[in-house]
Amino acid sequence: MNELGVVKYGDREIAYAVEFCCRKTLEISVMPDSAVQVRAPQGATLEAIAQKVQKKAPWIVEKQDWFARFPKAPPPRQYLGGETHLYMGRRYRLKIEKGTERLVKIDGGFIRVVSADVRPATVKKFLDEWLRERAKVQFEKIFDACIAKFSLPSSSLRLQIRNMQTRWGSLSKGGILTLNIKLIAVPKECIEYVVVHELCHLKYPNHDKRFYRLLETRLPDWEKRKLKLENLQM
Repeated sequence: MNELGVVKYGDREIAYAVEFCCRKTLEISVMPDSAVQVRAPQGATLEAIAQKVQKKAPWIVEKQDWFARFPKAPPPRQYLGGETHLYMGRRYRLKIEKGTERLVKIDGGFIRVVSADVRPATVKKFLDEWLRERAKVQFEKIFDACIAKFSLPSSSLRLQIRNMQTRWGSLSKGGILTLNIKLIAVPKECIEYVVVHELCHLKYPNHDKRFYRLLETRLPDWEKRKLKLENLQM
């Protein structure tokens, strides 16, 4: 269970969530929705974490203000015909048809859903299942191609897909690379950025100069890809 905290910076309050995990250093991330996520080592005290957040407050506020310049995320999907959905960086209109055959597929500029039950909850269920199947196929292709950049045998790592609230990806000490299912909505180059970013952590666990030098050699345009990912309206 995450711990919650708040620090003051001038006339602003910075709320943050703390996730304790197996790591040696503390990491602070600002999400596109301006939420602040702290990943802290097991055993770190809440007081020490608050001090770190306070120290990073100028950077946190700068990132929050930067994200605030962009349009807000669209309202939740209704799973009705005609609304748009993202798949691999392209927008498709949802086309819902009633029929005995259960089918979800790309059809021109549409994602076509055929079902005997066309209620929104059922359409969402079938679409989510299809997206997870497609994510497994697409992510594994990208995963294998990115591993080749590091001259690693694919058997040394394992890929898993999860619905994650605050992260695009993570890499465990056991060699499990976890990708957020939501990445199936973004362009291929953005998924590649997330995978390569996490693979760089195999050598350098922290975001220090050595980490970014390695990221630069493996993906010279990583900043452009990162910016594109952060600016996407999901």
